[in-house]
Amino acid sequence: MKLKVVCRKVSDYIRYDLKEIVLPSSLPDPPHVVKRRKLTWHERFLVLKEASRLYAASWVRDIGPELRPNDYKKHGDAEPKKQAQETEKEPSVLEDLAVAARGGMETLRPALHRVYMTRASQYKDALASFIKGYHEGVQQVMQSKEESEVPADDSDKSKKTT
Repeated sequence: MKLKVVCRKVSDYIRYDLKEIVLPSSLPDPPHVVKRRKLTWHERFLVLKEASRLYAASWVRDIGPELRPNDYKKHGDAEPKKQAQETEKEPSVLEDLAVAARGGMETLRPALHRVYMTRASQYKDALASFIKGYHEGVQQVMQSKEESEVPADDSDKSKKTT
């Protein structure tokens, strides 16, 4: 009888517990999570098409405007509309960092240093402005307290002299 119980427990361990130890199953999703449906082949194709278009557009700065998607005028071989606007405005900090990251660590380090120094100076200016405003507020409160104390002292003196 004992041998039968031991064999059953060993077989249960191998069948259920060892399987869970070697190949653990993932936890089920919480009840509030709604599973998304699988995409059709056509939808997968559209996602791939859009992703490749965006990827190609990210290389425009390195390759040139001739491969820029969706920016051409409909009439003729004129230049893209946005190109004239982009040349007038200077690149953002994020664009600078992206270009520097492509250049490697030698170009990324000065760009990051410039960003950190710019932010540090902005924080310093903001803190100085806050301190200046705080001192002005304290001075206004002190002046209003002094003004409210002065008439009260004059009335007390006039009452004492009479």
